[in-house]
Amino acid sequence: MTTLQSQGHEAPPEIAALAPWFHNLHLPGGIETAPDHPLGDFPAFKWRELAPALPDDLTGWRALDIGCNAGFYTFELARRGADVLGIDTDEHYLEQARWAAQKLDLEARVAFRRLGVYELAKIGADFDLIFFMGVLYHLRHPLLALDLVASKARRLVVLQTLTMPGDEEVQPPRDLSIDDRDALLAAGWPKMAFVERRLAGDPTNWWAPSHACVVAMARSAGLEVVAQPGHEIYVCRPNGLPADVAQELVSTR
Repeated sequence: MTTLQSQGHEAPPEIAALAPWFHNLHLPGGIETAPDHPLGDFPAFKWRELAPALPDDLTGWRALDIGCNAGFYTFELARRGADVLGIDTDEHYLEQARWAAQKLDLEARVAFRRLGVYELAKIGADFDLIFFMGVLYHLRHPLLALDLVASKARRLVVLQTLTMPGDEEVQPPRDLSIDDRDALLAAGWPKMAFVERRLAGDPTNWWAPSHACVVAMARSAGLEVVAQPGHEIYVCRPNGLPADVAQELVSTR
């Protein structure tokens, strides 16, 4: 017996027609799109970790959700007042998101577009808040993608990625001698493991960076990690943020 049936709710036929779902969206009437998700109530449990680290009121903010899937984060940001563009390369997920936007009565605040992270230049505007969650490790060119994301960010970037175990971190020297390469083997040196074949059965899981590597990559892209509200979640802000914008972020968090 499914969760929906046990609660006495009958799922709309569109949910089955739009299956499979990776996001368990909570719709009006107690309906859920993926109540039996193998990860549990996903990604709501990640949002519960992240939400307190973001401003409660995003009115006037323009947000971008990269790899939006069925739109869970897009909708949460819209509920806080942001105008949100969700992008994904998979039209199946975008169809789910557009349908859910109608059910949630959020169509006025959200839009969805088939677009990849390497195509961000096609979007003319910059964004106050960018969600870049669950995408980095699926990319052949992760640092290029992070550079592109940073170039579009005005206030905050939320970065989430699969990582390798360990949270050690060392500050690399400004210049490492060619004869001192043993330092690269240190536990806290920024590292990224390359997955040539498959990880968890997924051929697009290309990378597993260390915690130190994620922080270092963010720095190299011009982003400063300002909070880590949950496992593998990094809240960043662009370097050189205007003083008034920086103060606004401090006062609203």
